[in-house]
Amino acid sequence: MTMQIETTSTAGSWLHPAEPAPDARIRLILFPHAGSGAIIYRDWGTLLPGDVAPQAVTLPGRHNRRDESSYGTWEPLMDALHEAVVRELDDRPYAFFGHCMGAQLAYQLTQRIEAAGDPGPLMLGMSGWAPRGFFVPTEQQSRMPEPEMVEWIKKLGSFPAEIYDNPQMLALVVPALRADLAVCSQYVDDGATVRCPIASYGGAADPLMEQPDAMDSWRDRTPRYLGNSEYPGGHFYIDSHALSVTSDVVRHLYRLEAASGR
Repeated sequence: MTMQIETTSTAGSWLHPAEPAPDARIRLILFPHAGSGAIIYRDWGTLLPGDVAPQAVTLPGRHNRRDESSYGTWEPLMDALHEAVVRELDDRPYAFFGHCMGAQLAYQLTQRIEAAGDPGPLMLGMSGWAPRGFFVPTEQQSRMPEPEMVEWIKKLGSFPAEIYDNPQMLALVVPALRADLAVCSQYVDDGATVRCPIASYGGAADPLMEQPDAMDSWRDRTPRYLGNSEYPGGHFYIDSHALSVTSDVVRHLYRLEAASGR
C-alpha cells in the first residue's frame, strides 16, 4: 500500500498525511527544507515499501497552512514542533529524515525527545546539512531584497523553475523562506549528541558546503554513525536521487528495527 502525501493533507495539520498507513510497521517522518513543506516529499509514498509510512512535516505559513503565521524564532518553533510530533506518535517504531533546515529541526527534536525520556527514533537521516562546516544564514540575509533572494534560490535550485517568474507564487514562497532563514540564523551548534544512529546524505557539488569535510562532523554526534552517502549534484541532489536515498534509508530501517526488537 502506498500513500500520496499531497492528496491527504489536512489544513492546520503538522503531518501529511495526517494519519499514517494503518498497516505500516515503521513510520518515517520527513522534514523539508527552508521555505517549503510536505510537497517536496510528494513522490516518496510511491518509492517507499508499503510497510514504511511516510508523513511529511509542514510548518505554519506555507501550503495548506499559509493562513497561519510563520515562526520567526527558533525556540518557539521547536517547542511547538516537539509537542505536535510527540502527540502524534504511537507504539510503532519511527525514524526522522530531514533535508537542510529539516535536518536541523529533526536533529534538535531528537535531542529533546531523548532528553524527555520518550522513545527516540530508530535513526536520523540527515541530508544537505551538517552541524559544522555548512552555510549558516544571517538575520540580515533573511531580509534581503526580493530580487536578490530570488536570484539566490535560483542558484540553489530550491523551487520549480515556473515559480521564479510568477509573482503570485513568489508571494507565497518568499515570506515563508524569510521566516525560515531568520529561524536558521539563530541556530547555535553546542556539540550536543543523540543516542540513535545517524546516516548522512549530500550532494558532491553542494554550494552550501563551506568545508569539504563538513559531513564528517556527524561522526562524533552519535555512538553509531552509519556513514555518509554522496551523490552527484548540488544542494538539491535529492530531487534526482530520491530512489537511491529512500532505498538506503529503508535498508537501515529494516536492520535497525530487527536489532531493536521494537
